[in-house]
Amino acid sequence: MKKILFVDNSPVMLELMTKLVQKKTEHQVFTANDGLEALDFLKNNIPDIIFVDLIMPRIDGKQLCRLIRNMPNLKKVKIAILSGVAAEENLDPYEIGADYLIAKGPFNIMGKFVLDYIDSSYSENSDELKQNVQGLDYVRPREIIQELLSEKDSLRTLMNNISEGILELTADFRIVYTSPSAPAMLGIRESEALGLFFTDLFSGKDFKRVKQISKSIKYDHQEIKFKTPLKIKDKLLEVKLLPVKKQELRIFVIIMDVTQKVKQEALLRKSQKMEAIGTLAAGVAHDFNNLLMGIQGYTSLILLNLETQDPYYKMLKSIEQQVESGSKLTGQLLGYARKGKYEVNTLNLNQLIKDTSDTIRRTRKQISVKVKLEKELFQIRADKSQIEQVLLNIFINAADAMTEGGTLSVKTKNTDHQHIQNTLYEVNAGNYILIIISDNGIGMDKITLEHIFDPFFTTKEMGHGTGLGLASAYGIIKGHKGYIEVESKKGKGTTVFVYLPALSSGRKNIEEKKVVENRENIMTGTESVLLVDDEEIVRDVGQKMLMALGYKVFLAESGMQAIEIYNTQKNVIDLIILDMVMPEMGGGQVFDILKSISPEVVVLLSSGYSLNGEASAIIKRGCKGFIQKPFNLKGLSDKLKQLIHENL
Repeated sequence: MKKILFVDNSPVMLELMTKLVQKKTEHQVFTANDGLEALDFLKNNIPDIIFVDLIMPRIDGKQLCRLIRNMPNLKKVKIAILSGVAAEENLDPYEIGADYLIAKGPFNIMGKFVLDYIDSSYSENSDELKQNVQGLDYVRPREIIQELLSEKDSLRTLMNNISEGILELTADFRIVYTSPSAPAMLGIRESEALGLFFTDLFSGKDFKRVKQISKSIKYDHQEIKFKTPLKIKDKLLEVKLLPVKKQELRIFVIIMDVTQKVKQEALLRKSQKMEAIGTLAAGVAHDFNNLLMGIQGYTSLILLNLETQDPYYKMLKSIEQQVESGSKLTGQLLGYARKGKYEVNTLNLNQLIKDTSDTIRRTRKQISVKVKLEKELFQIRADKSQIEQVLLNIFINAADAMTEGGTLSVKTKNTDHQHIQNTLYEVNAGNYILIIISDNGIGMDKITLEHIFDPFFTTKEMGHGTGLGLASAYGIIKGHKGYIEVESKKGKGTTVFVYLPALSSGRKNIEEKKVVENRENIMTGTESVLLVDDEEIVRDVGQKMLMALGYKVFLAESGMQAIEIYNTQKNVIDLIILDMVMPEMGGGQVFDILKSISPEVVVLLSSGYSLNGEASAIIKRGCKGFIQKPFNLKGLSDKLKQLIHENL
């Protein structure tokens, strides 16, 4: 005795087939009103033959056949299509996984084909059924059915080509249709989706949100849109529900993958936040450097004529050291704002990493440092001191995270933009070098990880950190057109990935020239200098420093006043020290006017900012040099002598 399953949405058809088979055979007969009911039956039963109608609600015959053929335990089940549109639809049953096709027609003829197929499917030679379509001779094609099928084909073509995913749900939220693009968005196969409860795709808060909607949805709802995207696995989906009233409630679901859109919006917000904080940080650093300029300048002047045995000498040298520390702090702020010192040269990065890691190895004895460097690393062009600052900041953070000792691992390797994955940034094409710095310290939770590049954010105790280390590292790497990413888990350690654009595909490392420190005495001069600065303290201390060096000094407190003085004294003035940032007329505009008055004018640009951005642009337009505040007497002396020697 065999098990026969009939799947048809017509109760009359199911009743007729049941009575026919039970009267003529001893086989068991089971019925299902549509494809969804059939799937529920097949979860716990394996029939020998399944007769399937093509046109049904809630999973049609074609879908059902394909689903059955994808079920490992139903591979050997015989499937026959029992269709009322067999004459109108040019269908090869094998294409959808069926074995046979019978056209619905006169009951006595149709019933005979059904019984013949049941009998023949168990005979040793089933080839006696010469053709796989039976009953067409007794059914005439109907034009209205052909038109409806044509419209259905057009609709299917449309659904196959839209980017949004479309689902159809029953009133109890079971999926009975998926457009071709939908399963990929859901992260499952079509065969897994059909029959599944839509709510089961989600977890956590999103499961509760969808569950709540499923219980409250009504016919009169025009459209229901979730205010924020729903998450399925690693995808974010924008979801809209459209209830449709037929004989019973149907819900169409329109889904759109907005994962990349959300990432880009997050990147934009982060970029805007970083830019705003960077502008603030740069302004603070600039003003602070002007204050330090006054302290540094007056200290240098006092030290100029002070004997080393004087009881105040050590105190003043200590003040100079504190000014230097303050200058390093503002340097970190400027680094974050990408307004730091920027002297680009071809760099032997492997050697710099060796030297920097040796420093950590010597100063943190409890840390084991392992270095694995690419032998033929791509060349890069970068500011050596800035990249050294980045490495030290990351190394120190890693060492601080390993309070009871641990291993700091540093690797370099060649890569390209295609291997920079899972980042919010729009990555520029080309070759890159990658620095991977890992520790096995305490790690960070998700909230901490989101704020590590924010200036002044620190997890260290008060007085043990400024919160500028990683912030400045971020700014410096971005300023070098690179990318920095951090992965961390609480209790599992942290890994920092630093990407810097390679100069070219050439792999030969360069040897760095040793810089010999200039230890000459302070040099004096007799030339005339125009000092232009809007800060009174800078003008005052600058004038005293210049006069102490022997120079004649003209003072201007604005760009307009500087132009007026130079117009009348250009034959006397040998050199101009020009502040870059001033109200009303900035240094760049003043320089251009001075240049138009006298193309050979010698200008030394001075700023609490550093040599990049606007300052670099002014240098390229013919400005002769740059000096960053705060500077001491020796630094000013050396810079003036260099310019005078080269230009006068």
